[in-house]
Amino acid sequence: MNEKPIIEICLESVESVIAAEQGGADRVELCSDLFEGGLTPTLGTFRTARRLSSLQLNVMIRPRGGDFCYSATEFAVMEEDAKIFKEEGADALVVGILNPDGTIDKERMQRIIEIANPLPITFHRAFDVTVNPYASLETLIDLGVQRVLTSGMEPTVMEGFRLLAQLVKKAGDRIIVMPGCGITERNFEFIKEQVKAKEYHLFLPRTHESSMVHRPDHIYMGGLLRQDEFLISHTDAKRVVEMTK
Repeated sequence: MNEKPIIEICLESVESVIAAEQGGADRVELCSDLFEGGLTPTLGTFRTARRLSSLQLNVMIRPRGGDFCYSATEFAVMEEDAKIFKEEGADALVVGILNPDGTIDKERMQRIIEIANPLPITFHRAFDVTVNPYASLETLIDLGVQRVLTSGMEPTVMEGFRLLAQLVKKAGDRIIVMPGCGITERNFEFIKEQVKAKEYHLFLPRTHESSMVHRPDHIYMGGLLRQDEFLISHTDAKRVVEMTK
């Protein structure tokens, strides 16, 4: 019988952390701005989540959206955030830094690892835009990274499951390969059967209506590509239950 996998929930609010815990998740990846793929959360969000939940909180260290090749100033921000969240009691840090040629920036990753020590490091989906998945996997193993989050170098896990299965096999016990992106209730059993990973990264939201009654429709708080101002998204505890039972 296959061992029950560890379930990590990707989320961006304290309400979602609480829902993930109620649903039976093993841990969360705490971010802000999932519309950008996940950025560093606020300290207030982390402190409140830590106070209200006993779940393991893995914290995203990512100063902006877009690519993963950072300026010296952006990297200085990442260093400071890594120090802050380690001191605040994060259980792990989630980070990914690349060189312009699509290889992993070993020097900067080593610096973040040194700051985080003894906290574990998850290398996030920056992995999926590296130039060679097998070379990147070996680089992360050499660096001592504990886990890599990947969709198999495709937009979703369903498209990348063949490479994911190969990466899981190649990694063995040297590093955890954690599939993530596009895993749903409909495809999870198939993915588990094909990939055979020990951990999975899930995003399981449900939107609900804003409590606002006054809703001016000509004022927007973002650009033209925007989410509805009056729909709020949090992790759905019921969906988590379905995926963890």
